[in-house]
Amino acid sequence: MKYPVKLQKNLKINSCICRTLFEVLKKQKRILEIEKQINKVDFWEDRENAIKLSKEKEELSEIVDNIKKISDNIEDFCEFIDLIEDVSELKDDALNIQRQLEKLEKITLFSGKYDSNDAILTIRAGAGGTDAQDWASMLLRMYLTWAQNESYKTSIIERTYGAEAGIKNATIEIKGVQVYGKLKSEIGVHRLVRLSPFNSDNLRQTSFAEVEILPIVEQIADLNLEEKDLKIDTFRASGAGGQHVNTTDSAVRITHLPTNIVASCQNERSQLRNKETAMKLLKAKISAMNLKKEEERINNLRGDRKKVEWGSQVRSYTMHPYKLVKDHRTKHETTHIEKVLNGELDDFIDAFLQMQSKI
Repeated sequence: MKYPVKLQKNLKINSCICRTLFEVLKKQKRILEIEKQINKVDFWEDRENAIKLSKEKEELSEIVDNIKKISDNIEDFCEFIDLIEDVSELKDDALNIQRQLEKLEKITLFSGKYDSNDAILTIRAGAGGTDAQDWASMLLRMYLTWAQNESYKTSIIERTYGAEAGIKNATIEIKGVQVYGKLKSEIGVHRLVRLSPFNSDNLRQTSFAEVEILPIVEQIADLNLEEKDLKIDTFRASGAGGQHVNTTDSAVRITHLPTNIVASCQNERSQLRNKETAMKLLKAKISAMNLKKEEERINNLRGDRKKVEWGSQVRSYTMHPYKLVKDHRTKHETTHIEKVLNGELDDFIDAFLQMQSKI
C-alpha cells in the first residue's frame, strides 16, 4: 500500500498552517505577559483577577502544547513516508494521524470572540403549560449532566418552579474550557413531542422551551456601568429551600436603565453574593446584546439569512410515535433520544460547529 502524494501534501499543509491558524505566536506572547504579572509581588492582592489570569494561562498553554504536539507528529509522519516506498505497515499510524487531524480541526472551530469563555445558560418554558415546564426541567437535567460529563463546574443562579411540575425558568453558570464555544449550538427553541404524563387521556403533546446562552465577560469594551445607570432592588427569595428562604430580602434584581436589561439572582443566602452574581449576569446580557447588534450588521452586509426566533425550533425531540432527535439547522439526527437527554450532545455540537465554519 502506497500513500498518495496528495495525502502527503495535505498532511504537510495541515501541519504548516495550524500554527498560523491558531495564532500560536500570539498565544505564546500572551502567556509571557501573564507570567510577568504572576511574578509580581502584589499579584495575589487582587485574588479575583489573579485566579482569572491563572486560568487563562493554563488554557492557553494547553492549546499551544496540543497544537505543537499534533503538528510535530504530522510533520514527522510525512518525512518518514517520504523515505520509504512501501508503507503498508503504517496503516495504524496513518489512522492515528487522521484522528489527530480531526482533533486539530475541532479546535479550529472555536474561533469566535467569546468561544473560550465560561457561559450562563437560561432555560424558559414556553407553550405547552405543565408539559412545557416539565420539558424545561428535562433540558436543565440534560445540560447539567452534559456539563458533569465534561468535568465542568456548574452552579444554579436562579430557578423558578412550576405550580404542578417542572420549572418555569432556570439560570445556571457553567465554567470550563470553551464552554460558550460549545454551548452556542444550543441557542434557540427546543421542541418535545410525547405522550403527556399530565393528562388522563395520555394524549400526544407538543411542548416548547427556549434556551439562551450568554458568554461571561468580565470586562466589556466601550461600556461603562455607572452607578447612576443601575437600579438595584432587593426582595425575598422564593421557591423550594431551607428555613432561610422567604425570611430576608437576600434576592437582588439589577436593572440597567439605558437598555432596560434586567438581571436577578436569589440562589445565595448572602445579599452581597447575589448582587455580585446578578452583576455578572447583567454584564453577560449587555455583552450579548452588543454581539447581536454586530452580527446583525454583518448579516445585513451578507444578505438575507434565516433568523432563529420563537416558534422556529432549532431542534426537535420526538418520543412518540417514533424516537428521533433532529437538529433543523445541521440536519444531524439520531434515534437514541435517551442518550441525548442524558447529556450526550457532542455529535450535535460538532455538527453545528462544522456548519458554522462553512458560513
